[in-house]
Amino acid sequence: MTINKFIKAWPILKKQAKGLRVPYLETFASRRRDPFQILISCILSLRTQDKTTEAASERLFKLTDTPEAMSRLSPETIEKAIYPVGFYRVKARQIKTISRDVIEKYNSKVPDTIEELLTLKGVGRKTANLVITVGYNKYGICVDTHVHRITNRWGLIKTKNPNETELRLRETLPRRYWRELNGILVAFGQGVCKPISPLCSACKITIFCDKQGVARSR
Repeated sequence: MTINKFIKAWPILKKQAKGLRVPYLETFASRRRDPFQILISCILSLRTQDKTTEAASERLFKLTDTPEAMSRLSPETIEKAIYPVGFYRVKARQIKTISRDVIEKYNSKVPDTIEELLTLKGVGRKTANLVITVGYNKYGICVDTHVHRITNRWGLIKTKNPNETELRLRETLPRRYWRELNGILVAFGQGVCKPISPLCSACKITIFCDKQGVARSR
């Protein structure tokens, strides 16, 4: 897939994605638009299914939704609220540390740059990009396994890991596509362009796809 083919395929892909399940963090962000809550939900979502993340986020934010109040909760209280998200004990400690650092280093305001967000414990590039895009409506490219897999499958890029994918996409894609890319490709990756045996027969942009690495499809 060339960049010109991507530009032609994009509106078709967006239309198809509207009929697919929207990732939880996208719908959460559209309702709340609070960078701190988005950051904490991102931490909870790592290696955790959307349904579990949603329930855990709601339980935790019923207790508190500010850095000051969150930092005063005991790790045990946070653990109880967020269980059974993956690595819930580790995440409970991270949430307390993040809350404290946001207060002490950034005057209780979640930073709005990737570089500053990466100084917070447990925050990687995927989370940092998601916070600046959905929390601050700034330009960023959030790359998870779906974005990495699909853009390489298309043949748009050729990379070995999500961090490399982000850097190549920043070089390749015009900025107008950056913010929407993750939400649309996560929905598309879960519903159509699956990791194993993708549903190519249901894909509306299959004529643009190089199908790199696809041994079997449906």
